[in-house]
Amino acid sequence: MVSKPPAGDPVQDAPQVTPPQHAAAGLPAVGHTLRIAREQMGSVRTARTLLKVNQKDGFDCPGCAWPEGDRRHVAEFCENGAKAVTEEATLRRVTPAFFAAHPVAELAERSGYWLGQQGRITEPVLLPEGGDRYEPVTWERAFAIIAEELTALSSPDEALFYTSGRTSNEAAFLLQLFAREFGTNNLPDCSNMCHESSGSALTETIGVGKGSVSLEDLHRADLIIVAGQNPGTNHPRMLSALERAKAAGARIISVNPLPEAGLERFKNPQTAKGMLRGAALTDLFLQIRIGGDQALFRLLNKLVLETPGAVDEEFVREHTHGFEEFAAAAGEADWAETLAATGLSREEIGRALEMVLASERTIVCWAMGLTQHKHSVPTIREVVNLLLLRGNIGRPGAGVCPVRGHSNVQGDRTMGIFERPAPAFLDALDKEFGIVSPRHHGFDVVRSIQALRDGEAKVFFAMGGNFVGATPDTEVTEAAMRRARLTVHVSTKLNRSHAVTGRRALILPTLGRTDKDVQRGGRQFVTVEDSMGLVHASRGNLPPAGPHLLSEPAIVARMARAVLGAGSATPWEEFEADYAAVRDRIARVVPGFEDFNARLAANPGGFALPHAPRDERRFPTKTGKANFTAAPVEYPRVPEGRLLLQTLRSHDQYNTTIYGLDDRYRGIRGGRRVVLVHPEDAEARGLADGAYVDLVSEWTDGSERRAPGFRVVRYPTARGCAAAYYPETNVLVPLESTADVSNTPASKSVVVRLEESPAPSA
Repeated sequence: MVSKPPAGDPVQDAPQVTPPQHAAAGLPAVGHTLRIAREQMGSVRTARTLLKVNQKDGFDCPGCAWPEGDRRHVAEFCENGAKAVTEEATLRRVTPAFFAAHPVAELAERSGYWLGQQGRITEPVLLPEGGDRYEPVTWERAFAIIAEELTALSSPDEALFYTSGRTSNEAAFLLQLFAREFGTNNLPDCSNMCHESSGSALTETIGVGKGSVSLEDLHRADLIIVAGQNPGTNHPRMLSALERAKAAGARIISVNPLPEAGLERFKNPQTAKGMLRGAALTDLFLQIRIGGDQALFRLLNKLVLETPGAVDEEFVREHTHGFEEFAAAAGEADWAETLAATGLSREEIGRALEMVLASERTIVCWAMGLTQHKHSVPTIREVVNLLLLRGNIGRPGAGVCPVRGHSNVQGDRTMGIFERPAPAFLDALDKEFGIVSPRHHGFDVVRSIQALRDGEAKVFFAMGGNFVGATPDTEVTEAAMRRARLTVHVSTKLNRSHAVTGRRALILPTLGRTDKDVQRGGRQFVTVEDSMGLVHASRGNLPPAGPHLLSEPAIVARMARAVLGAGSATPWEEFEADYAAVRDRIARVVPGFEDFNARLAANPGGFALPHAPRDERRFPTKTGKANFTAAPVEYPRVPEGRLLLQTLRSHDQYNTTIYGLDDRYRGIRGGRRVVLVHPEDAEARGLADGAYVDLVSEWTDGSERRAPGFRVVRYPTARGCAAAYYPETNVLVPLESTADVSNTPASKSVVVRLEESPAPSA
């Protein structure tokens, strides 16, 4: 029986708290998955849908970007993937009657959880200038409004075209083509907020801004270091790969400020043994202080250099550049400074060194815990230094593994969604389509917000996502968005961004991954690229949520026709009718996609894109070799009486989508406004478990930002550190607090003080 959406917002600031768990998945995950799925889809639809997730003839999970092997389990999904599918395949509907009953001001008071629970949007709607609620609009009028606003701009650079990682390769390619034919490189995307630091560091050091390993490499590794990542919640299918690696003899080091259940023990729900006992994963847990990773890897590099025979001298000589400068900097690494930066002991670092030296094939995996600090890019460069020292790039079972958090965020970048495109890409695009792309750089996410704030940008178009909910400095971002003349969101469901609008606003409902897509050229499929550079097809199997939905490629194509008119020689109608025509053009523009359609037909499971460092030990950098780097060691200095806060997800959450109000593995149930604080730090501040505080962030310019009413949870985090969920704590992150080089918001290192506040009234 499908349940109705909640009528009112549940209380979120009075959770029940129990001790954290020490194992992930297992029977509770199965039960929770089935309960959530049946509530929104019913039993028959649940089976019909979940059995197609990540299958060769099915659809790609709209959740994380973890790859699938060639042989796939009948249930090739995880708990959080099933939640993501359920949210999209729900039978709940948001119709024009819903918008008539709920003014935008009311929607702005609702939580993200409540908004997401209402269901799929069924028709395009318009918030007219001066209106108080969305009203139905035809597709033709919607595109005419977009054309009116875009063609009235003083410059194409007054428009912003944002892309979420859910967007398919075909839609992303068309969107960047349209933006550049229109005349701008303003193509911010969600990668700007997550793995931009990874791409910046890897492009400089190995010449390719992507990971260098395959799933098979993980299975063959001797040592896997998982740093700044919680796969049990954010990439649960990764646990299966770690389990298989452990069974083959691999050892695992976890580096994280918080202990995470998924890295302690994994109860694989696909096997009887896994359900009953599970597999211990982590061999060494390094509970590092927030932001201390660069110092740790720098000291490990010094110790490797000091160990006779530990350096792969042939690899360093033949394939690298900058070794002498790096070695000199590493030689200055200081034990006392490293212990202060990391909070680790000499014994713990010594054990890590022993494991590094004993491994001939090492992989380092990481996620936001490494990428969202001021010094994230030099931190990741230091990770690369460690791998280069031991020859662990371009060797089976070894390499870099930045784990992407959204199903096609990597593919969107490959398709040209980038505000700083390579000249060679633009040359190929211009040659193929007979256009002249702009060569000046566009705006990333942070610069886009600043442009809206300062009146430099006037139209905001979002292909998916929840821009307002995902970005930092909430009050500044929302005020900036409200200055726009027009905001447009291509969406499947409601989120906070639909309630924070420009003078006019459009919501354009689109097909999801689970939906069957039929165009004039017949039934269509789209493609995605996973976190390890494999490209494969995705085919929805469910009837669309309503007759008025358009696919993402169709929306871009029709918008382009309305805006560019007869002056465009691009065959937009052909692209809408048959996505194979789009792929033919991708094959002629994007390296690695030659014979795109033919390769998909010949390889139902997909194909791997070329990766020169992995495939040939060839490094397409400016020096022609892999580059050692030697940046000064940085780590956050926290004033007396303050804590360093990291923002993170709960287990009932995917990015800004809130599936429920529990964080099962951390022992939090029925609420989200909690702050995890080490017991000794709480004691030093006179804060009992269950006390309530305001979180107040302090920025270098003396400004403060406040998030009120958080329950203190005494929790075994690293000393001096705290943690709380986003998007509730995005308000604390200054817009100017970003990573050097990448400009990624520094959401993992926010200096805060805790001010006691009254408990919420019952």
